[in-house]
Amino acid sequence: MNERQKKLLNLIINKHIQTAEPVGSGFLVEKDGMEVSPATVRNEMAELETEGFIYQPHTSAGRVPTEKGYHFFVDNFVEKREIKATWRKSFEEVLKKKLEKDQLLKNLAKTAVELADATVIVAFDKDNVYYTGLSNLFKKPEFSEQNVIYNISQIMDHLDDKVSQLFTEVNKVQILIGKENPFGNDCSSILGRYQMKDKTDGLFIILGPKRMDYAKNLALVEYIKNSLEKV
Repeated sequence: MNERQKKLLNLIINKHIQTAEPVGSGFLVEKDGMEVSPATVRNEMAELETEGFIYQPHTSAGRVPTEKGYHFFVDNFVEKREIKATWRKSFEEVLKKKLEKDQLLKNLAKTAVELADATVIVAFDKDNVYYTGLSNLFKKPEFSEQNVIYNISQIMDHLDDKVSQLFTEVNKVQILIGKENPFGNDCSSILGRYQMKDKTDGLFIILGPKRMDYAKNLALVEYIKNSLEKV
């Protein structure tokens, strides 16, 4: 992939993350710094499509990312960063309270849900699983179809089994996209494995659409993982 194609793919995915709409060549031509003709943009988009990084939904002239496109985006454009100071303050308010372990984790999950606009799953000691923010998934346009809602609901009904399996597979912060994501092909998840000072093992997971804001949610999971390891 040449540098111009990388830049185009980055623009397409960022725009799609924001809008959930297919991205047309017109938007890309207008972007500052491209300085190429509409024909060149269309040719480069055609090449990205041939290589399997984007595809054209049958009802649109625009393009949307494929799983391969998202993988390339995560590997090449998503960098670790700090969470916003206001968010850190929200979490610190929770962390400084003298709460029982399960209540602390639930409160952290509820705070993260507000910031991630996604679903948050917390697991600790393998047997205890809590999730919140499922409505955040169902309000996304890509989850409006009945069969998608049914599939996700089925997975959440068997969440204990999924999480138990992850305890043996996850030992760091990981991003799982689409088919590799245990919570459904239509979603992506960011998982963080933590161990508190009392040796309690756990998972903190943000579950969202494949067009989630990976950089923001990765920063959230990293921050919470690191915070819990000091508790």
